[in-house]
Amino acid sequence: MSFQTSALLLSWVAILLLALVVAGLVRQVHALAGPGRVTAARPAPGPKRGAVAPGFGRLGPGLVLFLDRDCGVCEDVLAAAEPPLRAVFAGPAPAAVAPDVTVLAHEGAGLFEDYRVSATPFAVVLTEDGRIGAAAPVGSPESLRELLEPELEVGR
Repeated sequence: MSFQTSALLLSWVAILLLALVVAGLVRQVHALAGPGRVTAARPAPGPKRGAVAPGFGRLGPGLVLFLDRDCGVCEDVLAAAEPPLRAVFAGPAPAAVAPDVTVLAHEGAGLFEDYRVSATPFAVVLTEDGRIGAAAPVGSPESLRELLEPELEVGR
């Protein structure tokens, strides 16, 4: 086999492998944009500031974190949050949650729809009068602190 034939054969193998990788990435993108995920045709995630807080009687005022046990950054965000707070899990809660955190696991599933949470971690600040003070996805402990800074300033 000549050098040119070997190079051509190797090029076709590389193109085939690249096509398989691209197909796998396309599948992952479609899975992320599947049911329950935000796409261009769906409304923006989370409730609007000042709106009446769904389930306020069950949650009360303060910070509510929407989390998932399998979310990589959720544990860090939960650790960075200061009590009192409520942690609402999409499924079962992890075993290692601080005792001063109120956990809503299976019974909190409806809250994900009520608050239009499309991704975790997601933070909502509920005011004393039962309204939304702030709501946003928080991808890190720093972004949680940024969300809470204006709320802390108001409380001082």
